[in-house]
Amino acid sequence: MQRATKIIATLGPASADPEIIEALARAGANLFRLNFSHGSHEDHASRVKSIRAIEEKLGTRLGILADLQGPKFRIGALDTPIELTAGQGLCLYLPERSIPEEAAKMAAAPLPHREIFAALSPKSTILMDDGKIQLCVDKLGTDYALTHIVQGQMLSSKKGVNLPDAQLDISPLTPKDRADLDFALGQGVDYIALSFVQKASDILEAKSLIKGRAQIVAKIEKPSALNEIDDIIRATDAVMVARGDLGVESPAEQVPAIQKRLIAKCRKVGKPVIIATQMLESMITAATPTRAEASDVAGAVFEGTDAIMLSAESAAGSYPVEAVTMMDRIARAAEKHIHSHPEDGPAEMEVEPSVYHAVAEAAVRLAETIDAPAIIAFTASGNTAVRLARERPKRPLLVLCPDIQVERRLTLLWGAVSAHQEESEYEEAVEAAVKLVREKQMAKTGQSVIMVSGMPFGISGTTNALRVIDI
Repeated sequence: MQRATKIIATLGPASADPEIIEALARAGANLFRLNFSHGSHEDHASRVKSIRAIEEKLGTRLGILADLQGPKFRIGALDTPIELTAGQGLCLYLPERSIPEEAAKMAAAPLPHREIFAALSPKSTILMDDGKIQLCVDKLGTDYALTHIVQGQMLSSKKGVNLPDAQLDISPLTPKDRADLDFALGQGVDYIALSFVQKASDILEAKSLIKGRAQIVAKIEKPSALNEIDDIIRATDAVMVARGDLGVESPAEQVPAIQKRLIAKCRKVGKPVIIATQMLESMITAATPTRAEASDVAGAVFEGTDAIMLSAESAAGSYPVEAVTMMDRIARAAEKHIHSHPEDGPAEMEVEPSVYHAVAEAAVRLAETIDAPAIIAFTASGNTAVRLARERPKRPLLVLCPDIQVERRLTLLWGAVSAHQEESEYEEAVEAAVKLVREKQMAKTGQSVIMVSGMPFGISGTTNALRVIDI
């Protein structure tokens, strides 16, 4: 049975060779992530070339996601590490100014980000070193902050800084991101992942630069994004629940509920959603995952996520192919369980008040009623496939599309298996679809399949026609 939940594998030093990339694809990776926080443009260009060659060799579409670094905040250089203990004071200051007189007897660390001081307020929380250090702001100036330590440990140079309480008035695209974006679009990537999204206008800013050349994945990493999450979801093409930074800035016990909530919200409006970070973390160094990790991956499948992602496991770990293989096995087992125990799977969606969604829902219900072995979707833009995938059909979803770029974008969409279909008249397309269904052995003679399309045929944005075809 075809796996419906898609797998994203991050490429890195452990998976740079074309042979490994091919092995990852054969093991079940549908889409490859290029992490622009690491590696040179030359590195990424080489991986793009390998992916496209492997795609041609295997005869299956493979998507490419370029993940931009985004605005990362770090403290400046320290002469020596500072031992921070609870209750102790710490002054943060712009490096170009001197430490204020009232902080002369305090430990001090440079913070070369003026925008942080502008966003802080008294009692704001500041986190450092992935949340291992927690500060509370006592007093502010325009270029310094006096804090006390809530939770401490040794602080060394260049440690990351997170502000869970603040919304920073900055662009999500740094000068580095803009250069990386131009490069990635030139390479023909399918998705751009935008880091540290805070509001819908961040998405619109990126769209104005991308101009439709790729789709956007909004990475939800900051609690402040949750305040505008409905607007963000409407503005973006897909969402990534990036549990790494999100888990630093949000209490750990809240992350599972946030994940569940975001999956449901994305499904409701038909936007693909990715669950990422530490899914099989132990497989960086071990050939098998922990039982808790297996449950985590399966839980995301039960909740109805479109895709699950490997990060360091496939980029820098000792067992990249084994990690993809294991993720594939876990997802298949979870999906098999859902088929036999639908009550354990994602909830059914309410019918949206539109012809398009009603037709999609009717197609899925009809396939169940007549025991159709497959649902066939004709699409020019991918919208028909998105509407059908929203309903999480139990039958294979074969998507016929004339646009290779759209086909590659479908690698992120739950359940979608794409096949190239040249533009043609409707009856010719139906005839070609029947032939393909027979070739793929998706249906036997005497069975019926469900076909969904838009009319007029070939016009983007319509999903209004449903037909039963006898094979």
